[in-house]
Amino acid sequence: MHGENYAELGGSLPAIASLNASYSTSLSLPSPYLLVPPAKRKAISDVRRTFCLFVTFDLLFITLLWIIEMNISGTIWGNLVDQVVKYNFRSSFFDIVLLAVFRFLCLQVGYAAFRLKHWWVIAFSTLVTTVFLVVKVIISDLLSKNAFGYVLPITSFVVAWVETWFLDFKVLTQEAEDDRAYLAAVNAACERAPMIYPRPVSDGQFYSPPESLAGSEEDLDEEGLGRKAITAQEKEYVRQGREAMSVVEQILTQEDNWKFEKNNDKGDSVYTLEIPYHGKTFILKALMQCPAELVYQEVILQPEKMVQWNRTVSVCQILQRVDDNTLVSYDVSAGAAGGVVSARDFVNVRRVERKRDCYMSAGMATDHDTKPLCGRYVRGENGPGGFVVLKSSSNPSVCTFIWVLNTDLKGRLPRYLIHQSLAATMFEFMSHLRQRIVDVRPSHCSHHLHT
Repeated sequence: MHGENYAELGGSLPAIASLNASYSTSLSLPSPYLLVPPAKRKAISDVRRTFCLFVTFDLLFITLLWIIEMNISGTIWGNLVDQVVKYNFRSSFFDIVLLAVFRFLCLQVGYAAFRLKHWWVIAFSTLVTTVFLVVKVIISDLLSKNAFGYVLPITSFVVAWVETWFLDFKVLTQEAEDDRAYLAAVNAACERAPMIYPRPVSDGQFYSPPESLAGSEEDLDEEGLGRKAITAQEKEYVRQGREAMSVVEQILTQEDNWKFEKNNDKGDSVYTLEIPYHGKTFILKALMQCPAELVYQEVILQPEKMVQWNRTVSVCQILQRVDDNTLVSYDVSAGAAGGVVSARDFVNVRRVERKRDCYMSAGMATDHDTKPLCGRYVRGENGPGGFVVLKSSSNPSVCTFIWVLNTDLKGRLPRYLIHQSLAATMFEFMSHLRQRIVDVRPSHCSHHLHT
């Protein structure tokens, strides 16, 4: 392909409806991805309710252990008088129960009554608990009394820190993600595009190429003059590819809502966007010092050759060419995060379209008979995503490259590690792509000089 003329590259795909420079919001999503104004939110999230229940369990469990301890020797009333009425810091367990009451009141008032979204309340309660228990163990006589001299302080200490971990890494993190998803849904439904407001949606409102009539039974076969989808499975692949393309187009219209995450010294930036039904989507945006057609050739037109230069991918195999725009591929990613994230394999359907100002490749996870699950790799699952190469209206020798990535790596991996790994992988990919452009560009230049 290195010897092909850029015009020939552009002609290798049937022309599809043009996409204007501002990505008009007249695009619409298929029904499975229809963005609707979110319903009324719960007063207390499910994960916060679980946390409050665990705090209650903390109080009841410590109290139960204390009652059991008072029944070991003597009568419960005698021990009650000895530990409460005649309280002594060195010999009484009652203050550990009061410590549990203190945690219960602080956390329930802060996170149930006032619904705080900050960690300072539990940080204070855990600090008080830790200091008190350390002092108690050092200067008291509890360890010489019975087994509960060990059990009560250790249990109180462990439960307090479990509550801290649960709030910080589960409650606040999950609620923050839910808030971002909620705001994204509100913006998408109420501000960005009136067409995604809930109403009956007909097939005629879906994005369709100009060659076909929306809602027609034959529209899946009218992709061009070449290869067509014939079987029911092939038509399903085409449908999935169109859905992925529509979601990617919607993401492009939401650029004002992209949340900046990080950039590198080349000026490449990674953003995130919460997508209803799909969660966090990563978006890489980079300026390339080369014509759009060259990036289109290397990244979109020849995916099976990407393994020659892209070290983040170890296998890319075309399983089936469905029609002129659609194919099914099998990909294996290289390990990431220093080997902590092992290699994953993916089966994706990809749809390629050439528009007036850009080239687009969009895809999502699918199934194929030739690549069932195997024990060698963990099977990842990609949500709607893909590559977009935007031409410059003022300078044909530069272009903008956008990579939309929504993936579930499966396995038991910490979410923060996955997010760090994905951003780093995207930057690494750009490094390999730039080097590839440097390597192949001389051949293109010499070809045009001779022609």
